[in-house]
Amino acid sequence: MGGKEHLLFERIEHELELLQRHTIVLQKVIDGMPIGIRKIADETNIPEHKIRYSLRVLEQKGMITPTQYGASPTEKAIKFKQQLGERIKNITDQLQQLSE
Repeated sequence: MGGKEHLLFERIEHELELLQRHTIVLQKVIDGMPIGIRKIADETNIPEHKIRYSLRVLEQKGMITPTQYGASPTEKAIKFKQQLGERIKNITDQLQQLSE
């Protein structure tokens, strides 16, 4: 696959990587609430600057709240995690239709 065709997938692949990282970070926050950047980085081997970015995004989306002890999940985060499997299945189905 060359040039412009590759660009069609680059954005999707980038967004998928972000979703994966944000979901890993969110799960760590849910499991270890409250939890700080350094501990998440140690447990996931994700660099601290990427953890910081994911936490900022999750806070902007209302999924975590910062505390003096680290990040804590909100009710919105719990609902997101409960719906994640179904949403991934829907996206997978859509991608499968593209390949037919």
